[in-house]
Amino acid sequence: MSFNPADNIQDLQYYGEFGGVNPSISDSSTFTFLAAKTMFDTFEGNADGCYLYARHSTPSNLYLGKALAAMEGTETANVSASGMGAITPVILQLCGAGDHVVSSRTIYGGTYAFLKNFIPRLGIKTTFVDITKLAIVEAAITKNTKILYCEAVSNPLLEVADIAALSALAKKHNLKLVVDNTFSPLSISPAKLGADVVCHSLTKFINGSSDTVGGVVCGTQEFINDLRNVNDGASMLLGSTMDSLRASSILKNMRTLHIRMKQHSYNAAYLADKFQADGLITVYPGLESHPSHKLFKSNMNTEFGFGGMLTIDVGTLEKANELMELMQQKNIGNLAVSLGFYRTLFSAPGTSTSSEIPADEQKEMGLSKGLIRFSIGLDNDIERTYQLMKSCMVQVGVL
Repeated sequence: MSFNPADNIQDLQYYGEFGGVNPSISDSSTFTFLAAKTMFDTFEGNADGCYLYARHSTPSNLYLGKALAAMEGTETANVSASGMGAITPVILQLCGAGDHVVSSRTIYGGTYAFLKNFIPRLGIKTTFVDITKLAIVEAAITKNTKILYCEAVSNPLLEVADIAALSALAKKHNLKLVVDNTFSPLSISPAKLGADVVCHSLTKFINGSSDTVGGVVCGTQEFINDLRNVNDGASMLLGSTMDSLRASSILKNMRTLHIRMKQHSYNAAYLADKFQADGLITVYPGLESHPSHKLFKSNMNTEFGFGGMLTIDVGTLEKANELMELMQQKNIGNLAVSLGFYRTLFSAPGTSTSSEIPADEQKEMGLSKGLIRFSIGLDNDIERTYQLMKSCMVQVGVL
């Protein structure tokens, strides 16, 4: 049978201790042992199934981790308190002083800031490249490079990484390919395309209700064990632990992820077609005009579509702000960062989620001040939404 991430999630079932259809929540920070030796063995990582301390793991966190590993097709996963709490330990686990990272230049602003501004303090350097140009990527690799880093669909320019080709490049140079899949859960399965490690901000589409912050690292059992190691594991020692109550909440929301992603994708594709036909500069992987449309199409899990993210460029920041404020006044969505909510969210990333990237670099990569990033919601009547959006665009002079 072919790999289906939604079926893999659906097929997992954990029961509560009294027969509940949802697993019981482990609302404890520490766990008791019947024998002192078992505690010692657990500290040494030799007591599978035993719980030590919630910073290490809990039953609730492991339930969620198993569901996320099933979704991505990896051996296991480790959940964390935020998306950055997943990404940063991965980089620090794989790199030390003197090492080097080759990263996509279009990534989430927080990740960019970590790579550009923080890890140089630890003696780790990063080269930012156009990840869609494989020759440029390979030319940036040095004898000290340890990681190729990218986003499956980049924030905010929606560039699509050729994960299979990048994986081949990583294997050729004995590197680890780390992929952030936050923008394209279910639609793209990076591990199946050759990624070594897959990260998500669970805050976004996977949780879907903008009420929880969380992250996950999906990978091999060996790598996740390394992250959790009490002596030198970056996740364990940096302490970005997910609360059990939040883990339980996200696990329940995952049960509807396949339905939500199909609707996000349907609505985004509808609006992208309309916006492009209206003459707006529109970027969406589902449009044939997207430079990586064929690549995305060849790699995608077809039934989940091209995702819920699209951008339009209205020319200036002033026009972008005027349009977004009007759309919020008309109750079309919210002027807000983040994504994956049931309502449409919109922001100008150059002055918000990508503001950590210097203006000259934004210009070089094609991130204009007039770019609006949309996370398209679950609107029931997307034609009605389009007409409301169009009226706002006419009113502010975008159309």
